[in-house]
Amino acid sequence: MNPPDVMTPYQLVGGESAVRELVERFYGYMDVMPEAQDIRAMHPADLAGSKDKLFKFLSGWLGGPDLFQEEFGHPRLRMRHFPFSIGTKERDQWLLCMYKALDDMPLDPALRESLARAFAQTATHMINRGE
Repeated sequence: MNPPDVMTPYQLVGGESAVRELVERFYGYMDVMPEAQDIRAMHPADLAGSKDKLFKFLSGWLGGPDLFQEEFGHPRLRMRHFPFSIGTKERDQWLLCMYKALDDMPLDPALRESLARAFAQTATHMINRGE
């Protein structure tokens, strides 16, 4: 738990509405960018469930409500991503969409950079295929 005078990243990005907006923008880019076609193909045609899960995951990951864990249990990200062949190309496509979504948000530059680093570290951890 953070001391009362220290804001979580969840609060700093703008709370629930901002996390929802980030998720919408992220999947919006994934859905239309030719550069993201490989990761888009890993998702169902209807992105509603993916958006819901990412929103719930990011809420807790950013220090807000642990919605994902409450509904699905521990995230176990690597395990949940094992059914998908993820290499550096897929990681880079995912990050391209997330970085573009972050750029759309009215974030403090230091916060944006901190989030970008954290997303990159997490996305790299999802790689499960040798190249």
